[in-house]
Amino acid sequence: MKNLDPSALECLAALVDEGSFERAAVRLAITQSAVSQRLRALESSVGQLLVVRSRPLRLTEPGRVLLRYARQWQALRADAERELDATVRPDERLPIAVNADSLATWVLPALDPLVQDGLLLELIVDDQDFTHERLRQGAVLGCVSTVSQALRGCSLDPLGAMEYVAVASPAFVARELPRGLHRCNFAEVPFLVFDRKDDMTQLWVEQAFGVRGPRLRERFVPSSEAYVQAARMGWGVGIVPLPQVPSELARGELVLLHPQVRVHVPLYWHCWKLGDQHRPGSTLGRIGDALVAGARAVLQPLPATGSGA
Repeated sequence: MKNLDPSALECLAALVDEGSFERAAVRLAITQSAVSQRLRALESSVGQLLVVRSRPLRLTEPGRVLLRYARQWQALRADAERELDATVRPDERLPIAVNADSLATWVLPALDPLVQDGLLLELIVDDQDFTHERLRQGAVLGCVSTVSQALRGCSLDPLGAMEYVAVASPAFVARELPRGLHRCNFAEVPFLVFDRKDDMTQLWVEQAFGVRGPRLRERFVPSSEAYVQAARMGWGVGIVPLPQVPSELARGELVLLHPQVRVHVPLYWHCWKLGDQHRPGSTLGRIGDALVAGARAVLQPLPATGSGA
């Protein structure tokens, strides 16, 4: 395999991010023909097909391998530009994957100093049990995940445990639960669920009532903020991160159901190892340090463990 052309790797990343040759060309400020030429040159260099020209575009397995290198190259270039006091170009976005509940509670405040300092981030939202797959595929440089083991070539830092509780509006409780929520009536009560990947409601019911695989009446609300609003409006019982609802609880807009039952979800920060990413000033090091500090100010502590390798 010949030396890989950084501009071709950048082209591959742009194709994945934008989903088409046309939008990738706009992002890179080149022609569609130039995008095609760079991709063909990269495929010729490695001797394998990297992109399936379908709608939407799909990466082959070799394409996913090279995408990981493309992401790492982007981060290393951002480091070099920063150390040289160069201006990071407007199209240089660094993608990381986070879960919606973390985004709604502690991620934005944690990253705000870096963003105010000019760092360009692309936050990709997925369930905390699935963000790790995006890292494995090379779609992101780092992720907040429930996975406690580091991928080969990645590092891992414990963040803490998100604490989930059951809440409902006082009006809903008066109407639907005059005698409380219990083992004999939970199957008849509507519960709010984020999306079809979300198993938090089932986990809470299993822990609260000792029922495995409970069948529930579900109302799907795929937004952390709208989910809380739906609970306030009386759509159903919601299982929410405790750090997301202190004001609603204090104002009496929501009440805790079985407050002793709390589901703790451990979270970890994973990122690709790029040389010494923990050196002062490195892009991934700064992101990781900010997320660790921000998470530990909000989340419950995890048992002490060493970082993954």
